[in-house]
Amino acid sequence: MSEPATTPEKPWPVRTVARKVADWINRLGDVWVEGQVTQISNRPGTGTAFLTLRDPAADVSMTVTCPTGMLREHQPPLTDGTRVILHARPAFFIGRGTLSLRADEIRAVGIGQLLARIERLRKLLHAEGLFDPRRKKKPPFLPNTVGLITGRASAAEHDVMVNARARWPAVRFRVENVATQGAFAVPQIVDALGVLDRDKDVDVIVIARGGGSVEDLLPFSDETLLRAVSDCRTPVLSAIGHEQDTPLLDHVADVRCSTPTDAGKRVVPDIAEEIARVRQLRDRARRALHGWVDRERHRLDALRSRPVLADPFTPLEQRSAQVSMLVERSRRAMTALVSSERASLDHTRARLTTLGPAATLARGYAVVQWVDEEGSPRVLRSTAEAPDGTRLRVRVADGAVHAIASDWGDASGGSGAETGS
Repeated sequence: MSEPATTPEKPWPVRTVARKVADWINRLGDVWVEGQVTQISNRPGTGTAFLTLRDPAADVSMTVTCPTGMLREHQPPLTDGTRVILHARPAFFIGRGTLSLRADEIRAVGIGQLLARIERLRKLLHAEGLFDPRRKKKPPFLPNTVGLITGRASAAEHDVMVNARARWPAVRFRVENVATQGAFAVPQIVDALGVLDRDKDVDVIVIARGGGSVEDLLPFSDETLLRAVSDCRTPVLSAIGHEQDTPLLDHVADVRCSTPTDAGKRVVPDIAEEIARVRQLRDRARRALHGWVDRERHRLDALRSRPVLADPFTPLEQRSAQVSMLVERSRRAMTALVSSERASLDHTRARLTTLGPAATLARGYAVVQWVDEEGSPRVLRSTAEAPDGTRLRVRVADGAVHAIASDWGDASGGSGAETGS
């Protein structure tokens, strides 16, 4: 393991550190750099001009030096906000400890190049789905507070607020004034967008700017701003330039407005139109209710005109008479059925009486029974069942007598019987 270059006992002096940093930077060599020009300083009588080259998508800048003649002869003349590509060598000034770029060539980015870059970015964002209508959010019908991002005291701010208040006088705005062109436009708009998106009272955000050249509207086609709008949870309305101006923000925003005036008309409803619509709906509801009441009244009158409702007692009396008649018919039918069944029962009873043993006995017949060993009487069916001395029971119509069987030797050869009480 090698020993460290510096220790608390062996520190480097400032000149050594500065020299080593300069050596590291010099190894980078020449580079091509793109950015926006700001803070141009080209004083007469000096050989070196100074300007600041700023990254349009981030808060990063570097100092650039170049010969004053090259800056004066540049066509078209460089102004704040001009996007350029320069060839330079990084240089670290040991005495001041500062870093800068020493430029030997500066090229302004032309309109064709800008449009080509915007077109490439448009295709990229379209492929990623940032232009997809399905991901666009619908602004609220009547927002609680409208967030407005625009230039300070600009015509766009005036157009949005005047037209919105003309349509809905009670509308509330939270205005964030930012730079709408130049090197500081994108970071300021992105910061303002984040502030408004975090405000729970802001229901919709309008980004507005008046018309201008392609370079002036370039911040509204910046990828950083477009992705910030895509990630915004609050619906965003784009109102940039005139009808023919179509920066990429128009495609990413949830609603594209042709002008700031159009944004003021679309962000809130028209109170006169809404009052007229409410009045119209109220009239329609009144007519519908009256029509329903009239229909129900006619239906009720038709029901009341029916005989059953005009004279409800007559049908009841008719039904009552029918019920009484049917009850009487049922009573007569039941009485006739009972009489018929009673006569049939009497006839059957008479037949049973005629055919019964009592009637037979009444005609002079008798039933002779003998008593078996167990003492149970049995009907005598043969003389063989009544030998001499058999106890017999003779049943006649009005009672019974007892007898004992004996053989009297009569002419028929049958047995005889002695009666006894």
